Amino acid sequence: MTEPSGELALAAEFPEPTREQWRTLVDGVLRRSGVDVDQHAGPIEDLIASRSYDGVTIAPLYTAQDAVPPTGLPGLPPFTRGSRPQGGVTSGWDVRQRHDNPDPAAARDAVLADLEHGVTSVWLRLGGDGLPVAALGRVLDGVYLDLAPVVLDAGAEFAEAADALLRLYAERGVPAAEVRGNLGADPIGVQARTGVAGGLDDAAALAARTAREFPALRSIVVDALPYHEAGGSDAEELGCSLAAGVAYLRALTGAGLSVDEACGQLEFRYAASADQFLTIAKFRAARRLWARVAEVSGAAGPSGAQAQHAVTSTAMMTRRDPWVNLLRATIACFGAGLGGADSVTVLPFDAAIGLSDDFARRIARNTQSLLLEESRLAAVIDPAGGSWYVERLTDELARAAWAWFQRIERAGGLPAALASGLVAGQLAETWAARSANIANRTDAITGVSEFPHLAEKPVSRPPAPAEPTGGLPRIRYAQAFEDLRDRADAHLAATGSRPSVFLATLGPVSAHTARATVAANLFQAGGIETVSAGATGSVEEVLAAFEASGARIACVCGSEKSYVDQAERVAAALKQAGAARVLLVGTPTDSYRRAGVDEFVFTRCPALDVLTNSFAILGVA
Repeated sequence: MTEPSGELALAAEFPEPTREQWRTLVDGVLRRSGVDVDQHAGPIEDLIASRSYDGVTIAPLYTAQDAVPPTGLPGLPPFTRGSRPQGGVTSGWDVRQRHDNPDPAAARDAVLADLEHGVTSVWLRLGGDGLPVAALGRVLDGVYLDLAPVVLDAGAEFAEAADALLRLYAERGVPAAEVRGNLGADPIGVQARTGVAGGLDDAAALAARTAREFPALRSIVVDALPYHEAGGSDAEELGCSLAAGVAYLRALTGAGLSVDEACGQLEFRYAASADQFLTIAKFRAARRLWARVAEVSGAAGPSGAQAQHAVTSTAMMTRRDPWVNLLRATIACFGAGLGGADSVTVLPFDAAIGLSDDFARRIARNTQSLLLEESRLAAVIDPAGGSWYVERLTDELARAAWAWFQRIERAGGLPAALASGLVAGQLAETWAARSANIANRTDAITGVSEFPHLAEKPVSRPPAPAEPTGGLPRIRYAQAFEDLRDRADAHLAATGSRPSVFLATLGPVSAHTARATVAANLFQAGGIETVSAGATGSVEEVLAAFEASGARIACVCGSEKSYVDQAERVAAALKQAGAARVLLVGTPTDSYRRAGVDEFVFTRCPALDVLTNSFAILGVA
């Protein structure tokens, strides 16, 4: 069917649905699910909405009624839709890979392999236990420096590293106008990592020299990764980056640069996570926020376009079942690309374990090649633009980030807020909230807290260079569950057997499989093996299987009917038979507790507490 204009009028013969009709349908579904809808006074959608760690409500449905401020056009202020008018249509985004192998020869081989197979710029971590600054020439031996931009990350040694790289450009005869990349000065980031205040004056002097001599080169990185890796939220990461950017603007203009020149020296680095929509919104919101900062600072329109470097989150990476990191990194890269990041680094799947091997680096760079060349993600400018959900999320995230940025500025700016503990305290609160959700598996970690694989063979890698310490903590979301897995593996190595829990399954397999699967999934997340009684027809059969298992902990699993008929008798009998602890998969009740049930396994139960308590009973050191 077509309209007179010639356009398709799909489903035009049906009446237009309304939000009220949808609400009525949702009401019916919730009532059938057992939700007490009548006790809720607000809109029905509030019952199925969620909230981000920034307090942003994620609604279940967005429509044209969810209005947001005008987002402008790509390449024009406020740059929400992209910093370049052509987006990535002509060239995609910059595929930037990180190298931190402290062996100069190995690092050189890895750099050349990357550049020969799709990588377009190189990110080198220098200093400390990493690559020696003095080895920079050897690492870049064979690299066409006029074609491949180099980004340095030397921490407190940024001045020495910058001098070494600039000398290398001069020795190889690279024209100053063709030098691209970033010298990586970030004293505020060093303070966040180490707790030691850095020298803004040295960074400003380097920026002044760079602006004067190398028109296409940047000198300052505004690294927001320390705030993300300390457990911070997206808005907290954005707000800290704005405060750092403002501090650098003050220092650079104080060193004689104009506001436009100072803006041109900055590149912002953000984490991209497996939450694709928040990642898309974060990069869009970051450009809008920085455009506002640049505007009020007196920058000309184009100078307010934020240069962005996306890095797949280290906090989301797991050491257990690390192959799932391939999927996490793909989704994160997808979100960063659609969000309009100028450069993207996909960390190899084994990055949380140690130094990545050739295979892991190849898959990391091919992830980007696939998204660019086969999926053609950059073929459309701002493909998420116009989505009511993404536009609303971008706006609300920007507002939350601006409020946090203002709070930091009222505290005297980011260096002062870091020194006073304001930033650390705020991030710790967010991490505590996130930790609680991880502990009860509201925030699931596939392969770790959900669907663990006990028989997996651990991936082994040489240790990576030690990270700087002394400042904000570095966390990984999976670390608490992985610590339990490590303890269980150590128990296996010491005793020859895994810690185990007996599943007291009631009735036929069809009756108990669902709850037995829930229990097995939980215990295996801690490295605990489960031994099932299988199909049973009586309390005596369950007890006989328990005694044969040799287990000290039992978990009752069955259907609602079998619970009514047998659960309390089975729990009491298991206690009498010597079970040191009895659990039940289901809703906690006083009658079950009186029968001897010590803990309960259910949706959003305190899984880490259940596992820790079980370890104590089982004697897992």
